[in-house]
Amino acid sequence: MIKVLTSESVNIGHPDKTCDYIADAFLDEALKQDKDSQMAVECAIKNDKLFIYGEATTKAKIDYENIAKEILKEIGYKNEFTIIKEISEQSIDINKAVVKKELCANDQGIVFGYATDETKEYMPLSIMLAHKLMRAYEKFRKKSTGFYADAKSQVSILYEDDVPKEVVSLVMSVSHSEDLKLTTIREQILKNVIMPVLSEYNNIKIDLDSILINPSEKFTIWGSFGDSGCVGRKIIVDSYGGVARVGGGCFSSKNATKVDRSGAYYARYVAKNIVAKGYAKKCEVGLSFAIGKEEPTSVTIDCFGTNSVPIEKIESYVKDNFSFKLGDIINELDLLKPIYKQTACYGHFGRDEFSWEKIKP
Repeated sequence: MIKVLTSESVNIGHPDKTCDYIADAFLDEALKQDKDSQMAVECAIKNDKLFIYGEATTKAKIDYENIAKEILKEIGYKNEFTIIKEISEQSIDINKAVVKKELCANDQGIVFGYATDETKEYMPLSIMLAHKLMRAYEKFRKKSTGFYADAKSQVSILYEDDVPKEVVSLVMSVSHSEDLKLTTIREQILKNVIMPVLSEYNNIKIDLDSILINPSEKFTIWGSFGDSGCVGRKIIVDSYGGVARVGGGCFSSKNATKVDRSGAYYARYVAKNIVAKGYAKKCEVGLSFAIGKEEPTSVTIDCFGTNSVPIEKIESYVKDNFSFKLGDIINELDLLKPIYKQTACYGHFGRDEFSWEKIKP
């Protein structure tokens, strides 16, 4: 069977990702001062205005405006921003349902975790390539002149019998100054970004004619002046690039009692361990939660017929080695630390620095 799967990634200067990054910086600051912070402070951006809004129940003293302005400066904005802020404490009804003797889910929710053996990261190749292109571009633009932080990548992979064979399309759009010619942009991006990334994958074919660099030809109006942005609009980018299912909520801004985040991390953790154990070539773990309850209302495991052992053995392995109680998830993955800003760009999965990516002995 032949099929094509396509995934995209966006860089830190894309306004949606900028908002994710700022929101997770707020969360990290709260956790530095108070590990029990209950946070969901988001933001939205357009032109020279940044809107900060949401709920925070925390002992931390957070300078929201200064954190946001420092990040905007780091990304490359030269202008001053007007910041509008609307933040309240978490609903006392929700807080009482969550903060009990045993921590309970902050909301109802459905989440999915996925893993495949087609890459060393146990991730779909299309999303890994898209993220690696963005990481490579970010390094390149920081040591170059005339390239800005807003950028996107898109990769289409041809599969034969579920094995990735060829990159049939690769698209990169990068923001730039008026001074850069299109020919220069294309030469620089191909040489310094695309080819170094593709060189890691000698077993995958690519036709250089299938590469499109800045197909719009001009990308000089970037970031919040070319588009609006808000937290949580890139959940496919953040997860599995459209290859696997995703849940109903985003990740960024949310502390670990929000199962949209912690549950999704744990589902990935379980799925990756199943595949790494050799029990299946690919696996999806689905969880559902109810507000005020410490355990999921359902746990499902689907190996899509790729399992090498009976599904009952996999279910037994999961039951014996993993606890889906929210408090146990938080403890095992160490989710009360300020680790979240680094998750906001280049995907939440397939990166060894995160606890939910470890393989159990």
